[in-house]
Amino acid sequence: MSAPTDATARPRSGAAPTTTPPGVGTRLRRRTVDSPLVFLLPFLLVYALFLGWPLLSGLWMSFTDIALNGAGGAFVGADNYTEALGDPMVWRTLGNTFLFTLMTTVPLVVVALTMAVLVHTGLPGQWMWRLSFFLPFLLPVATVALVWDFLYVEDFGLFNSALGFLGMEGLGWLTDEGVAMWSVALTTLWWTVGFNFLLYLAALQSIPDHLYEAAALDGAGAWARLWYVTLPQLRGTTVVVLLLQVLASMKVFDQIYLLTAGGPGDSTRSLLLYIYDVGFTGYRFGYGAAVSYLFLAIVLVIAGLQLWISARRKG
Repeated sequence: MSAPTDATARPRSGAAPTTTPPGVGTRLRRRTVDSPLVFLLPFLLVYALFLGWPLLSGLWMSFTDIALNGAGGAFVGADNYTEALGDPMVWRTLGNTFLFTLMTTVPLVVVALTMAVLVHTGLPGQWMWRLSFFLPFLLPVATVALVWDFLYVEDFGLFNSALGFLGMEGLGWLTDEGVAMWSVALTTLWWTVGFNFLLYLAALQSIPDHLYEAAALDGAGAWARLWYVTLPQLRGTTVVVLLLQVLASMKVFDQIYLLTAGGPGDSTRSLLLYIYDVGFTGYRFGYGAAVSYLFLAIVLVIAGLQLWISARRKG
């Protein structure tokens, strides 16, 4: 009788099977599709197109004398950076930026934390408080600037009318060099505090109740529970809020541009506003790009220092 010749015949001893076990091909294909890179690839392509390429293009531009209209473009080496380091206006506007950051960071953290604690402790009508605290953050900056510009009007604005009612002289909220930056900071506080408030409120709701119960059993009052339970539990959130707030304040542009345009004089002119003026009004794209990358380096150093300090505290 002849040996079987169909595909189901048993292979000779020592020979490898000629058929693939069931499901192996499917598992291999599934493993390939489930690779994280397959899902990350679209994002990485978009990221490289809209962020990576402009970043590299701007870096090259900072070493040229290219203008807004495309003229120039010759390689000038580090001349733009040397000029920027010796430009008094760069240092003045950088000082204004640091001043604005100091004026806004602490209030935006303290006020947001206070608002979140008050809402979390059970104020009547919590939904109304949450909405009123967070709603300004949803407004576009043009709307915010328009509203506060009317409030700051010297002749009939609400603030000077209130001061006049109290028998006090009105202030040049946006025209006095000693007051204008404070006015911009106050507007920024009202506009953006809702975001930090939301972060703190979410962190408060994640604190376990048994910590408060244990503290109450030990005789801790409301202030003691706030100091020894709430604030330590919010340390990580505070680090994140501080980092985000410093970076956001360093990048201030919109509200200054719309409220004061950098005036009076240059008292409220931020570094980003100066970069905008140099690049789009002075048509010096190459020089503006060099100042931008110097500013980027400063921001990265500040962010790195914050992360280093927070890591040491955790350690």
